[in-house]
Amino acid sequence: MEKSNEINDSVPKTPNLTVDIIIRFMGGIVLIKRKYDPIGWALPGGYVDYGETVEAAAIRETKEETNLNIQLVKQFHVYSNPKRDLKKHNVTVVFIAEGKGELKAGDDATDVEVIMENNIPKMCFDHNQILKDYFNNPGYEKY
Repeated sequence: MEKSNEINDSVPKTPNLTVDIIIRFMGGIVLIKRKYDPIGWALPGGYVDYGETVEAAAIRETKEETNLNIQLVKQFHVYSNPKRDLKKHNVTVVFIAEGKGELKAGDDATDVEVIMENNIPKMCFDHNQILKDYFNNPGYEKY
C-alpha cells in the first residue's frame, strides 16, 4: 500500500481558541497597543494554551499584557466569525472583569491605556464590535 501525504481526514480541522477581556478599571476600559501584526489598539487577550481553561487564560493574558490582577465578573459572549482575524480562524470567548493593580504594558503590548465609552479608537479584529455590543447591552453597568 502506498503512503499518502494528504491530511488525515479523521482529525477535524478546528479554529483556534482565544480569550479577550473587557477590563473595567479607573472608570473606563483597558486597551492595549499591540506589538505584533496587526499593530493597533485591542482588548487584552490571546490564545488559550492546551490544558488551560478559558478563565485561567483570561487571567494569565491580562497579567502578561497589562500587569493587572482581575476578578472575572462574567462570560460576556463568544465571537466566531471566521473573518474576525484575517490571518486565521480564531474563536474568542469574551469576559468582563474588574481590574486591580498598577497598569503597565508588558508581553506583546507596547502601550496600555484606559479609555472611556465616548473615546474608543479604531481597533484590531472585531474589538470595536465587541465594545459596541458591551456598551449597548441593557444594564451593562450592573455586571
